[in-house]
Amino acid sequence: MSPLLDSIVQHVRSPKADLEAPFQMLVSMMERDFYLGRILTGRVTSGVIRVGDKVHGLRITDEGVQKIEDGKVVKLMKKKGTSMAVIEAAGAGDIISMAGLSGPAIGHTVANPEVLTALPAVELDPPTISMTFGVNDSPLAGRDGTHVTGAKIGNRLMAEAETNLAINVLPGPLSESYEVQGRGELQLGILIENMRREGFELSVSPPRVMYKTERGERLEPIEEVTVEVDEEHIGFVLETLNNRKGELLDMGPVPGTTGRTRVFMTCPSRGLVGVKGVFNSFTRGTGFMHRAFQAYAKYRGPLGTVRKGVLVSVGRGFITSHALMSLEARGTLFVSPGMETYEGMIVGEHSRDSDLEINPVRTKELTNIRAPGKDENIRLSPPRLMTLEEAIGYVAVDELIEVTPKVIRLRKKYLDANKRKMMKNKIMQ
Repeated sequence: MSPLLDSIVQHVRSPKADLEAPFQMLVSMMERDFYLGRILTGRVTSGVIRVGDKVHGLRITDEGVQKIEDGKVVKLMKKKGTSMAVIEAAGAGDIISMAGLSGPAIGHTVANPEVLTALPAVELDPPTISMTFGVNDSPLAGRDGTHVTGAKIGNRLMAEAETNLAINVLPGPLSESYEVQGRGELQLGILIENMRREGFELSVSPPRVMYKTERGERLEPIEEVTVEVDEEHIGFVLETLNNRKGELLDMGPVPGTTGRTRVFMTCPSRGLVGVKGVFNSFTRGTGFMHRAFQAYAKYRGPLGTVRKGVLVSVGRGFITSHALMSLEARGTLFVSPGMETYEGMIVGEHSRDSDLEINPVRTKELTNIRAPGKDENIRLSPPRLMTLEEAIGYVAVDELIEVTPKVIRLRKKYLDANKRKMMKNKIMQ
């Protein structure tokens, strides 16, 4: 690292810090402590701050600069390595954490009382994807997690929204459900994974794109996509993104390489849901894909066929190898013998575009008659076990992801087969 650090010192201009000016700091991080309350972290832009000094919080609104709260610095801390060290004072250029104010948040300014101008905050991209978080109501609910109620899920999401400005939490369409808005399925997937490791059980809807309407025209978020792949994979990339309403902007060889191609495209955010897993699998990890929000543009129409139908269980119990042996020809299985299933759970992908109801808990008939060929060894192909990221990109509109600390399951929104048919007919009408 020494040559890199020496180059930074040599070529990057040193910051201009004014210790004589009044104290100002832009809040860039925020966390909560049970004893100190809200802890604000940021870099001191100007001036000096000491424990006991009076400060206030400011924010920029459409009407101008607005005061949030007056307070006093209770504690000052500074990072030293991986630990926090308590300090008595800090000056311009220092990155510090302070306690004593409960109102200011990320993007707000903390300053001396005589300062009435707020520092400009960094503008964040608007949320483009939303998912509904709710209570896990499957027949296997409550077995793995310790936080299973809607109130605990809501408190955890509100705490996340307080420290993460890129996430918005709103009341959901159903009781004890919450609509979580973010800037991509990866960001929301990280939140779900963190909650899962903390012992939460919940059900999650598939990602939905946040549309806008201006002058009677429907607009959707469009993203810039940059792809670098080997030449042998370029046909797959173009076919996949074109099927998802992508538009090609430019394509050419990567400078300094042999056999590599770079593609620039624009694609709707809804078309990029789940494409990363398919891309990595097909290119065997040799491809590179980068996405960035561009703007809201005119709706590009429905997507092409993204996936096939699913195999839905109609029985409850433990899955048997005897049943799976005859079901392997129907498609790709997501389960293995010994796993527990229930009615409405998705156990595989159908080889056709329609859903198929199957019974994976069927057992061998026990009789006292021995027949040739009845005791042959059953050899099954390894199941396709989905990660959370793959599951988020796979589920359809009428399906949910059941997330527990130990397992991830896919299921239909309505577990009863008759209710699913009734709701499907209702939508078609």
